[in-house]
Amino acid sequence: MARRPNILLIFSDQHRGDTMGCTGHPVVKTPNLDRLAAEGATFTRCCTNSPLCMPARASLISGQYVNQHGVWNNNVVADRHGPSHIRNMRDAGYHTAVIGKTHLYVHAGAGDTREHVHELEDWGYQDIHELTGPRASANLGSAYTDYLAEKGLLETHRQYMSEYNKAMRDGSLKPWDELPCPLPAEDHLDSYTARTAADWIHGYDVDKPFYLQVCFPGPHDPFDSPAEYRALYRPEDMPVGIMEWPSKPIPPYVEFVLRWSALDGMTREQKQVMRTHYYGKVTLIDDGIGLIMKVLEERGMLDNTWIIYTSDHGEMLGDHFMCHKIVFYENALKIPCIIRPPGGGKGFESKALTDQLDVAATILDIGSAEPFEQSDGRSLVQNVKAAPDTPDVHKGKEVAFSEVYGYSMVLTERYKMAIDSSTHQPVELYDMTDDPDELRNLVEEPSLENVRQELQEQYLERLLSHFDKEKYAAFQKMM
Repeated sequence: MARRPNILLIFSDQHRGDTMGCTGHPVVKTPNLDRLAAEGATFTRCCTNSPLCMPARASLISGQYVNQHGVWNNNVVADRHGPSHIRNMRDAGYHTAVIGKTHLYVHAGAGDTREHVHELEDWGYQDIHELTGPRASANLGSAYTDYLAEKGLLETHRQYMSEYNKAMRDGSLKPWDELPCPLPAEDHLDSYTARTAADWIHGYDVDKPFYLQVCFPGPHDPFDSPAEYRALYRPEDMPVGIMEWPSKPIPPYVEFVLRWSALDGMTREQKQVMRTHYYGKVTLIDDGIGLIMKVLEERGMLDNTWIIYTSDHGEMLGDHFMCHKIVFYENALKIPCIIRPPGGGKGFESKALTDQLDVAATILDIGSAEPFEQSDGRSLVQNVKAAPDTPDVHKGKEVAFSEVYGYSMVLTERYKMAIDSSTHQPVELYDMTDDPDELRNLVEEPSLENVRQELQEQYLERLLSHFDKEKYAAFQKMM
């Protein structure tokens, strides 16, 4: 019997879906992601199920929408004894491993990631090398902070991150003024993640197929790309993007992100500088992916390994005068999704509407593991295996859903609408055909009342039919 395939999920943090060479970006350098795309399927309409870290990750692992698992923000923790595609893969005979940032619990205060190993084991992970995001590493310990301490670099790293965190709290630092990483590029958190993953693959000798998650902490802010990576880009070459403010009426979560971002008065030139910092971090991660690919090739594993690249959510990167996420604009909503089958194939783009629930279903399908009993996740294996010139490659969902901070959104072929999840009051409506940059909020447009009613009754009521009121109440108490 042929050995079952390995599965490698490469999962970055806050990588917006348009920022790859293979999706037509005119500037960013991602040769290794481009290679994956040239040998697999690129899903150009993949949406996060939440534009925020912990809710999105809870959906990926559980196959549930936010209103089901209840992780409405980064202060609520999902039930680690609930549905888990990791546990299903383990039970199907896979050796499950994770290297990098899981963010399945709250990263706050002091302590060490190794104090949470038992929680990750409950999710189904067996081999665990967990890290935090860059900002949390100012206080939380991990194998990475041990590594820096051994090299005499920990104080330098923590001083940089502590100063960044303080400046973020008091609003004294703008993203275009962020300094490069003070460490050598090889010691950057994302470089460490890639090298650790490459070493793990190089030494893998378990008599089982592996399911390995490599969870890069970047390109999440701070955009602390090393100086040599920033030097790959010239600010004047950067696409400026959307320089218009959100249109009224402005929902509460957009107002929150506008205040948080504090980009009032940002010039085109400042925005372009900020983008060089972000793109440098994307290219750093791409180099890490190249290192991982090289080890797979050296070990002869590329012919028996599925490789999936995706992220938890996007990054506004100055568009609509916002950074960060927690909004349903396209650049926070859309994420990369590349799936390369064993041995590779002819690269092609799929216009299928997909999401993170589909990624989880795809992994379970590849591993012949028990599917989720109740999930809207749909395996993308048939899309990947279909002939590139057939309609099957573009078969996806009719709509995509995303939720955060007590709000729910539906995206159709033409419209995007968000509502308050408890009152069902619409707060945003965009015509994505006539207004792809989302410059006009049509939620109060009288002529579109039938559209709003149809989106609500046909789709959003279905989404919220699983609404867990107790979990929602718990989230509200923590606000």
